[in-house]
Amino acid sequence: MKPKPLQIPVAPGLTLIGDSYGEAGWPVVFLHGGGQTRHSWRKSAEELARQGFVAIVIDQRGHGDSDRAPDRRYNYAAYAGDAAAAGRWVARLHGCKPAVVGASLGGLSALVATNLPPGNTFSALVLVDVTPRMDPNGVAAVQGFMRAKALEGFGSVQEAADAIASYLPHRPKPKSLDGLRKNLRKGANGRYFWHWDPDFLNGPFPIEGERNGVEEAALAAAGQLQIPSLLVRGASSELVRQDQADEYLGLAKDAEFVDVAEARHMVAGDSNSVFTAAVLDFLKRKLLPG
Repeated sequence: MKPKPLQIPVAPGLTLIGDSYGEAGWPVVFLHGGGQTRHSWRKSAEELARQGFVAIVIDQRGHGDSDRAPDRRYNYAAYAGDAAAAGRWVARLHGCKPAVVGASLGGLSALVATNLPPGNTFSALVLVDVTPRMDPNGVAAVQGFMRAKALEGFGSVQEAADAIASYLPHRPKPKSLDGLRKNLRKGANGRYFWHWDPDFLNGPFPIEGERNGVEEAALAAAGQLQIPSLLVRGASSELVRQDQADEYLGLAKDAEFVDVAEARHMVAGDSNSVFTAAVLDFLKRKLLPG
């Protein structure tokens, strides 16, 4: 299935690159996790398109083919603002508020965005292994992996694949490296680097620079949420404990929960068919009654 390319302006000097799958139907925006790109959603997006939705996958600021932040801002406030702006852009294009599916960074940004003025731009929210409060050790482990080769890079795509296999030993190795190539860029020195701006972690306004502030904003947004939401957790998640999931479910009105067996933080990558089925069931019930 060949997607349609999109360019989504969200701030002065900052345009996000996306792909749209499906010809007609309720729009669903997908926001990836930190260090990933829009291509991590391809299988789910194709299935949603086959089921009558329009799936819009977006590279977030500083990631993939989207612009690097001209002011070097990669804090949660910036990502939440982008999510809200992208939601408004899609709503104008399709004539209705889109649903949003966000993993980790994308999910927390979307949740905070629902509580930003002038008002929520989404019709439904799916959080993928993310809650307002998360296990700090799990967060540190993920960011440690991301930092390890951020500046040095890799000598080959296979070397990058070996690093991922070591970090995610539970996941079967892919038969092809084509998908991984989309998460890498080749530098002038011939080495391969992750396809995200190193300022995301190490710049003057990094993603973890305001952890306490984003927790408070996300908790407040959960308590004010007026749209249906689904929390999809990896049953073996390193970041989201059951008590943290329960806290969100106690705050958010009309919230549902799915635990995906044998999945860790990268739920969509670990068990894509189960994840996609859960998302489709939720969206059809909440957005397409009858």
